[in-house]
Amino acid sequence: MKRWMKWIGVAVLVVVLLAGALVATGLYMGEQRMARHLDIKVDAVAFRAEPAAIERGRYLFNSRGCVDCHGVNGGGATLADDGQGLKLAGPNLTSGNPRMAKYQEADWVRSIRHGVGVDRRALRLMPSEDYNRLTDDDLAGIVAYVRQLPAQSGNEQGTIQLPLPGRVAYGLGAIPEAVTKIDHNLPPAKPVAEGVTVKHGRYIAEMCAGCHGAKLQGGKINGAPPDWPAAARIAPGEGSVMPRYKDIEVFVAMMRSGKRPDGSDIKVMPFSSLKTMNDTDLRALHLYLAQVPAP
Repeated sequence: MKRWMKWIGVAVLVVVLLAGALVATGLYMGEQRMARHLDIKVDAVAFRAEPAAIERGRYLFNSRGCVDCHGVNGGGATLADDGQGLKLAGPNLTSGNPRMAKYQEADWVRSIRHGVGVDRRALRLMPSEDYNRLTDDDLAGIVAYVRQLPAQSGNEQGTIQLPLPGRVAYGLGAIPEAVTKIDHNLPPAKPVAEGVTVKHGRYIAEMCAGCHGAKLQGGKINGAPPDWPAAARIAPGEGSVMPRYKDIEVFVAMMRSGKRPDGSDIKVMPFSSLKTMNDTDLRALHLYLAQVPAP
């Protein structure tokens, strides 16, 4: 009996030591990941300031999720704060942030399309996989709109505060950054004429990749808080939610209200932004999702 108790005690000690080593390793590797420098070569997109570019940028900033992380005024916004160690907030993008004064044309491209900041470190919250395929005109429009926003103070770097398990998971690579999920050699997308077409819908659907996956198959959202539900499958195939939205008017109503056809709320999706999408974009998106080939 004493021998068994001794072996059990040894086994418990070994497990504790291994767990401690795993935590220490994860924390150390997390520090190394945050400190690494990433050399992503990009072609600059020229700054623009004409009213048409600013207006296009205003529409994209408000309808493509930018406001959810950076606020309506560009001064930053809180994404999550559970009061138990998890707090995520996007940074201030306005001229009131001294860090933004350093941004040159290429830095905006590197940040928006590639998820790498002016300091050459990964932007851990920036979902650049959603914006990697922006055309030069649309990227320039967003930048034009942000650069003319009134200066806001504070929130210079945003906030990424994770509980211990999250910090360990990040260090061990279980929470990937956008920069690791992007093909940085792809050229920018070519301009697509706006209209209720499959081609325009495919361009709009690029913004869905961050949550629904590159092939729109859904599943657990990488890097999301643990209480977030899995993203729905919006590609064809078993489990797809699109059969609920065969009627385009039902789809548009869902995107505007954040409610399913049965009246239940859809959680997590940024409907505060999506509801501002115009009819052309929403109808083109529905047309594409109705015809996208199954992975």
